[in-house]
Amino acid sequence: MTDAPSVPFLHNLGRPRVRTVLERAEWFVWLSARPLEQHRFAHHFLGGGADAVETALAAYVRPDGGYAYALEADVRGPSSQPLAAAAALNVLDEIGRCDAARTARLRSHLPSLTSPDGGLPTLHPGIAGYPSSAVLTVRPNPPGSLLATGVIVGRLHRNGIEDPWLDAATEFCWQAVDGLTSSHPYEVEAALAFLDGVPDRGRAAKSAQRLGELVRDQRLVVTDPARAEEFPVHPAYAAGEYHYVTDVLRSPRSLAREWFTEQEVARCLDHLAAVQQEDGGWPVLWRLWAPGSAAEWRPIVTLDALRTLRAHGRL
Repeated sequence: MTDAPSVPFLHNLGRPRVRTVLERAEWFVWLSARPLEQHRFAHHFLGGGADAVETALAAYVRPDGGYAYALEADVRGPSSQPLAAAAALNVLDEIGRCDAARTARLRSHLPSLTSPDGGLPTLHPGIAGYPSSAVLTVRPNPPGSLLATGVIVGRLHRNGIEDPWLDAATEFCWQAVDGLTSSHPYEVEAALAFLDGVPDRGRAAKSAQRLGELVRDQRLVVTDPARAEEFPVHPAYAAGEYHYVTDVLRSPRSLAREWFTEQEVARCLDHLAAVQQEDGGWPVLWRLWAPGSAAEWRPIVTLDALRTLRAHGRL
């Protein structure tokens, strides 16, 4: 028996000989990411066009105008879901394509997902029978939640989109945000997405100030990575599932910028850059419950980290 012939391309599976943060991340994305994240990376960092991102995103559209198929990696299966719709609008927004024409089908579908209180549930009951993270509870008649509603309403408003559905959904968000007496980081991030996009900037600033006081009082966000273990972790979260300033403050233009000192922002940016892993990707801190979601989340988190570092002038 003769030796197997050498395969020249196998060396590409080894450690890349690159040095910069971006080069290491690029290697990881090409090696590990699904097409949507590869096209997003190319658009943001390699001069790639937005058309390719849109084409990749279209693979997740349902005939009813909603989004599914694990676009949001913890919500799997063919059921149109609010969290998937939020993920889709995030993508369209980041590539400058979140306009009235491109969101028309989704907006016509949103009323069918909406709860009587005017908000969108975290999970629509259509997910029953399909896989989703155990952290996300499936209920027969779920109430509205900021997790999806805040993001969707905020993105639509930020792009100047008007829709009859938005009236009740916007009021739901105002009441939910202003009624918070306790919270958790994911809810805070969704509330910020709403406040950063809603047209009433004066009211948004006042609500953001109150929300920031809650965040500080309840120590929901780690402001000193060297002392992360001193900050509480929500009981439903995984051990060590900390949220840092950079998870909340993705852009210095956010209303959340007033919540943190220059020193707190700087040391969390230092931490974010430092936790890039050897393969070029960033770690996922929350509970990874299935192989598919584990594989898909790391490239998404990596893109978030890169875009945050660049927004703050660190890339």
